[in-house]
Amino acid sequence: MSGSLDLPAGGDSRSGPVPDTLRDILDAAARGVFPPADGGTTIVPQPSPRDAGVLAFTAHSVVFTDEDPDWVRRTLARTDCDRLAATMNARFLTALMDRTGRTSDTVDVLLTGAALPGEPPLRLTEAEGSRHPRVLSAQGRRDDVRVWTADGGVLVLGRGPAGRWEVAVEVDEGARHRGLGRRLVESARHLVDGAAVWAQVAAGNARGLRAFQAAGYRPVGSEVLLSATARSAGCSRTRS
Repeated sequence: MSGSLDLPAGGDSRSGPVPDTLRDILDAAARGVFPPADGGTTIVPQPSPRDAGVLAFTAHSVVFTDEDPDWVRRTLARTDCDRLAATMNARFLTALMDRTGRTSDTVDVLLTGAALPGEPPLRLTEAEGSRHPRVLSAQGRRDDVRVWTADGGVLVLGRGPAGRWEVAVEVDEGARHRGLGRRLVESARHLVDGAAVWAQVAAGNARGLRAFQAAGYRPVGSEVLLSATARSAGCSRTRS
């Protein structure tokens, strides 16, 4: 359905009551427990001043914002589209960005992978003070950013919305098409202490999606993160 992704065959699709916070919703999704596929929309507060956005599971959406919930519901009701697609519809997202003074880059596929025991499948070297563009981007939108390098690539971990661990990787041009991206994102699952690892991948990035799925990550929904602009004091100018 528009605005959501079904789990792969054999995936867990249990549902339960929708928790009150984004952190609890994400923790449940990482365990394979999702909001009921009832066509509803849950509105929860932002987990921090920096992080706002929309998350769509199968036939249920979550809007995390400090805006008036009544305004959100009225605006969704006025959006001229299939109601299951309303939260990811361009008209609603534009209205939300206009009201909050925020911007957004794209609609991402949201994936998650459970932590793995043992050592990563790559030899990694932790790097401090890196000025790599991927690192600088992560520092603008995540907390507790850590960086590792491998022969031909870089791996970045940091805490995103609701404190979830997020991974981003970059593979050098000359090292591509050799499975390095898959091994880098798999390595991230060995670098967290029992926590789930999350990733946002642009829907059109088929190569990236294949790498994450080959490394054991599963798609759980779609997500739009809203970045603060100059009109939103106290927030980063980069994508959340």
